[in-house]
Amino acid sequence: MSTFTKFIMFFLRTQLSGWSDGSINDQRARQEKSVRFFKLPKQIRTRVIEINGIASEWIDSPDSGFGTILYLHGGAYALGSINSHRELISRLVISTNCRALAINYRLAPEHPFPAALEDSTKAYTWLISSGIDPSRICIAGDSAGGGLAIATLLALREKGIPLPAGIFCFSPWLDLTLSGDSIIKNKNLDPILSGSILEKYVNYYKGNHKENDPLISPLFADLRGLPPILLQSGRNEILLDDSVRFYEKARKVGVDVTLKIWDDMFHVFQLFSFLPETQESMKQVSEFVSRVMHVE
Repeated sequence: MSTFTKFIMFFLRTQLSGWSDGSINDQRARQEKSVRFFKLPKQIRTRVIEINGIASEWIDSPDSGFGTILYLHGGAYALGSINSHRELISRLVISTNCRALAINYRLAPEHPFPAALEDSTKAYTWLISSGIDPSRICIAGDSAGGGLAIATLLALREKGIPLPAGIFCFSPWLDLTLSGDSIIKNKNLDPILSGSILEKYVNYYKGNHKENDPLISPLFADLRGLPPILLQSGRNEILLDDSVRFYEKARKVGVDVTLKIWDDMFHVFQLFSFLPETQESMKQVSEFVSRVMHVE
């Protein structure tokens, strides 16, 4: 581990150690405050819209030409917003030359499962009903948003709705039973998450449903017939095994799935634009999007 990476890990441990303290409203307020100094690239344009009652936002640039990314933010299903992830989404827009639709899906505990899934599915169907070809759409998300992105695919498949060209996820939370070995193995390496912290948010989100419901924990779903999937995770995060097990299961049933594990990296390291690993991550995402959308 480089000296620079060690410094970042120390920074995360000291600055984010209490992120789950206090009430949900306290947590949300701290998160919104923490991103107030994030600056967007000059070429980025934003436009607020509403989709069937869902607060949403178009994020694009003059070069956004050939595709659309439906982005679902992370935050353990109880935190996060368009605002907290706008800077990350903006970099994706620039890297992929796609425009992005970000949504504020309903959050737990006020709105437990299946509220978030209903909103993400509604946003996707709105895109195709507005004339956008599914072959020009990718769904994406980080952490809980990554799990929600894959759950959205499963829900669309159940409804017989045409699936998008592909999906990419940063550190997706795919197993709310918290059964992965990395929950324990990486507990002293992960500077952000712990099993005990996540248990609280599992209970917020699941409502009256079981944690192993495939639409809550996509790891337990039948994955046949899904479009190409790109997963990126950090070697040091407790959710690493979510991606590893999902990758192995998807590959066995013939899904075009790619998993990249970044040594010494932590949960959703892509939020930090200055990391060399983040820059390589964006390049890999751009190549994936171009491939699945068949852009020369």
